[in-house]
Amino acid sequence: MFSKYLLVPALALTATAAVAQDAPTHADGPGPNMVIEVAAADGTPKGTITLDLLADKAPNHVARLVELAKAGDYDGVVFHRVIEGFMAQTGDVEHGKQAGDLSRAGMGGSSKPDLEAEFNETSFDAGTVGMARAQDPNSANSQFFIDLAPAPFLDGQYTVVGQLIDGWDVLNQIKKGDAAANGSVQEPDYMSKVTIVE
Repeated sequence: MFSKYLLVPALALTATAAVAQDAPTHADGPGPNMVIEVAAADGTPKGTITLDLLADKAPNHVARLVELAKAGDYDGVVFHRVIEGFMAQTGDVEHGKQAGDLSRAGMGGSSKPDLEAEFNETSFDAGTVGMARAQDPNSANSQFFIDLAPAPFLDGQYTVVGQLIDGWDVLNQIKKGDAAANGSVQEPDYMSKVTIVE
């Protein structure tokens, strides 16, 4: 399954580092936290992860994440693309609902307009949260990814919007996809509930 919102070409997906349990837990500026309850495809709870959203680094992108989360749009959205040693991608509110047809998961966004890039100096490290986009740098919409390992080759190419600050064990347990299918996940885990803590 091809995803419109690819991070990098499949050929560049060579990162193999394990998730660091002691990766940064910084909070670079005042920003809300996004709390994500993760569940397996059958609905079994897997735990909670918390993301510190960096509103001072990417205010428009963070505002979009907060808006969609508060509206409940992220509830039930799958982790459609998860690549061992690289990242876990989710956030397709249009085609990625766990209860629906997932054949186009990763191809959509939201009903909101695409966002102008807000590239910043924050480097992609284990646990860094970035916005997925299409070829156009100004095409991020609703999809985001959490790095499973350092990925400095993404620096300056994708907008950093946050950092995982709690739930490394849960992040590690998110179901991985088939490397031969560019990380596409069959019967994927999903975000059962997403809330914002100001």
